[in-house]
Amino acid sequence: MTKIAIDAGHGLYTAGKRCLKSIDKSETREWFLNDRIADKLQELLKAYECEVLRVDDTTGLTDVSLANRVKKANNWGADVYISIHHNAGINGGKGGGTVVFYYSSKAERKAQATNLYNYIVNMTGLRGDRSTKVSKRGFYVIKNTKMPAFLIENGFMDSTSDVPIILSAGHANRTAQALLNFLVNTYKLKAISKPETIYRVQVGAFSNKANADGLRAKLRAEGYEAEVVSSGVK
Repeated sequence: MTKIAIDAGHGLYTAGKRCLKSIDKSETREWFLNDRIADKLQELLKAYECEVLRVDDTTGLTDVSLANRVKKANNWGADVYISIHHNAGINGGKGGGTVVFYYSSKAERKAQATNLYNYIVNMTGLRGDRSTKVSKRGFYVIKNTKMPAFLIENGFMDSTSDVPIILSAGHANRTAQALLNFLVNTYKLKAISKPETIYRVQVGAFSNKANADGLRAKLRAEGYEAEVVSSGVK
């Protein structure tokens, strides 16, 4: 069964990780934005045959070290590592968009990262305008994990065009759905089959068993399955 490690970057009180105040008066923390997507993705994955491990602190109260995040995923034997972040560097300007990072030199990994980028921007519309939208970089969590690992920068927290988008729950939901679609198609995740619902039809109730037996006989003669069941009501 595929093992998926999910990493909501940083912690609730990690210094400096927040939206620019001049754009977002609440200065929404990056952890909140990251965690909202991670929570939704984790919920969506419950419908599929896979195992999920959160390597961050889901309360946000502790900024789990990068080394411990990687250690958790490696020791668990994860098959894929998804690290969710939001970017900065626009300094109150416009633009930015989505960026996906990977580390492996394998051509397959670059292709997967490109696919992941396309899944996200096709679902959210938040296309990157950086010189490299999909980039090989040595970020700790994608460099030191033993499994395929991807780090998503899901829009810029200091961009006048990105912030209104990334603050919305709808954008978070669409991003989570895009991540799910990538995982389902890349790792061939199978949906968990739901038990079939059976509906039974009651055609009569009698206080006299002979009458019940008579109706059963009639139904059987016409090709219907029929049994007499006592409810125990006195």
